[in-house]
Amino acid sequence: MAKITLVFAVLLIALGLAGFLGTGNAHPTALIPAGIGLLLGVFGLLAITPDENRRRLFMHINVTIGLVGFLGTMAELFRNLASSQALNLTAMFAKLALAWLLLIYVALCAWSFIAARRTGKA
Repeated sequence: MAKITLVFAVLLIALGLAGFLGTGNAHPTALIPAGIGLLLGVFGLLAITPDENRRRLFMHINVTIGLVGFLGTMAELFRNLASSQALNLTAMFAKLALAWLLLIYVALCAWSFIAARRTGKA
């Protein structure tokens, strides 16, 4: 699962850079997905270890980052939709992409954790 985390980290960094460049370098908040990707990447690298306890710790940190990021992104999406201001389509697309990537990542982590728990009890 640590290697999958690195794939999602690269995707999030690319999304952040694309959003930042897509807004004409005017909105530094477009780099938030890149920041989340950077965090996932660092802890994903730390999770590549033969020590099971250390791997478990860093993967739990990663899934927490993913879940908090997903919930924060969803709150921001709903806040933007409820706002009376005009919507920036580039920003909305980036937020939707971030939410989907993080939701998929958290779901994959949950399935991995459940599978590891079942294997450990068998």
